[in-house]
Amino acid sequence: MTRTALALVLAAAALGGCSLEDDSSPAPSPAVGQQLPPAAPSSPASVALEGDDAFGMRFRLRPPRAGIVFDLVTGDVLWRRRPLERLPVASLTKVMTALVVATTTNPRDRVRIHADALRYTGRSVGVLKRGKRVPVEALLSAALITSANDASIALAHHVGGSIRGFARLMNERARVLGLGCTRFVSPHGAENGNRSCSADLAALTRLAMAERRIARAARIPYTQIRAPVKGKRLYLATTNPLLAAGYRGTIGLKTGYTSEAGRCLIAVVRRGGRTLGAVLLDSPNPAEQATRLLERAFNAR
Repeated sequence: MTRTALALVLAAAALGGCSLEDDSSPAPSPAVGQQLPPAAPSSPASVALEGDDAFGMRFRLRPPRAGIVFDLVTGDVLWRRRPLERLPVASLTKVMTALVVATTTNPRDRVRIHADALRYTGRSVGVLKRGKRVPVEALLSAALITSANDASIALAHHVGGSIRGFARLMNERARVLGLGCTRFVSPHGAENGNRSCSADLAALTRLAMAERRIARAARIPYTQIRAPVKGKRLYLATTNPLLAAGYRGTIGLKTGYTSEAGRCLIAVVRRGGRTLGAVLLDSPNPAEQATRLLERAFNAR
């Protein structure tokens, strides 16, 4: 099976996956070549941009350049600001990286560390050794929890054969899912070529949080994982300010920062039977703005 065919099958499987409220197994994937139905607002592959916002917001500092607050179960949008503006997304990229990895690997897989994983910039675990085989779950956790670029590169080589090959898989997945704002050139987002919009990132968040392997890692504030690295363990601390601060109900998901993208955040919070998400792109204070938006959203009727 070609990589393109594989990506189509896996994306179709994601479209038929279980919701956050459902512990049943995902529906069977359609056969290769079978036409996929268009994404509906209730599908994890979209959010509903029609209609009015449930509330407004006045920001103390400047507002985020773009953002969206949405219901992860229904796809309903509660608040938006320039939801289709295409912007650099920094390490929010790793949500797609994690989705591709989680749907193309087995949790028992081991990843041979490629030389490219030792040539990174930005955040990293910093203790990977060339040629060692590291559990895929350890690297997936490192990419999601501490935003490790070296772990993301190692995963890209394991799944896609190279950074470029993995970026093709990411873009094929985005195309099949109808994420029209989204384009990737790397698995980590340290450069500015990775771009998306808050509406696409909301849809991607719905898909990612429906994957148990991603949802498990995304809610961990700190962990130690045994691995064949220097010191025998990976020590991972979250970059998510809501999770680190113990903001009530926080279960995910990812931060990002570059000088061009600014400070970015995808926050997912579950309270009282509702699961809401907030995507902020280029925010002067993502933690403060996300918590204010989420408090208003949970109180909106």
